[in-house]
Amino acid sequence: MSAPLTVGKAHRGTICLEDARLLARQSFSGDQYILRLEAPRCAARATPGSFVHISCDPDIPMRRPLSIMRADPHKGWIDLLFKVVGDGLAALAERKVGETLSMLGPIGHGFEPHPARPLTLLIGGGVGIPPMIFLAEQLAGRDDAQWQPLVLMGSEIPFPFDTRPSTIMVPGIPHGVIAAMPALDAMGVASRLASKAGFPGCYDGWVTQLADDWLHTLARERRAEIEIFACGPTLMLEATARLARKYELPCQVSLEEFMACAVGGCAGCAVRVDTDDGPAMKRVCVDGPVFDAYSVFAG
Repeated sequence: MSAPLTVGKAHRGTICLEDARLLARQSFSGDQYILRLEAPRCAARATPGSFVHISCDPDIPMRRPLSIMRADPHKGWIDLLFKVVGDGLAALAERKVGETLSMLGPIGHGFEPHPARPLTLLIGGGVGIPPMIFLAEQLAGRDDAQWQPLVLMGSEIPFPFDTRPSTIMVPGIPHGVIAAMPALDAMGVASRLASKAGFPGCYDGWVTQLADDWLHTLARERRAEIEIFACGPTLMLEATARLARKYELPCQVSLEEFMACAVGGCAGCAVRVDTDDGPAMKRVCVDGPVFDAYSVFAG
């Protein structure tokens, strides 16, 4: 059973309260889980960067916000990736296939790639990886430009997939950095991994350092085709914004904030954003979570 939830004029009819059935559950090292949920109304509206607010357990009143990693509007399912932090997500990790979870979604303003810059650099760190996978998959299926996404992902715990050497060559990537996400390789999307944990085939350093190394090899004409998209910890997003300024590139970032209602009512997730009319407080849940990097992180 599902019903539309109306939250302000800009989001009227776009957020649904849906009873989502758990179709599959995968566990990975580092207390990481991927849940596949039958949620046709959410799947039909989801965009890269949007998220859901999900009930973890009937005995835990507060929902948890989780980014959507994949969505199939035709088959009506969405995938969520999360790492267990706290009692709520620990309870969510214990839910059984066939159970129903109350969910609000999709919520938020997502990424907006521009066809004039088809060489897209997607940077995901830790739990910020899911929106990058969603965006890469969407770009791979679009025909309004010759999209060439490059996905760079960083993690200090094992990645939530079995890595393997990439079959896609990427000029400018440091020698020996060959670890990739197999699912992206299968789509024809180039990816590379970074970690300071010493994982085989990964770049030894922060994911933003890997991005810097790659951008440095490109001619100015090539960089003029690039737009950056990022999601991850705040320090990583700050570093990404500095990187964008260094190379004079447009950049969109998805922010992570604690949320109570997640539908714009409580304003507990408000952040300062620079606008044409001066500084303003914007709600990460419904005004974001995606913002222009330059408006959030001062130079």
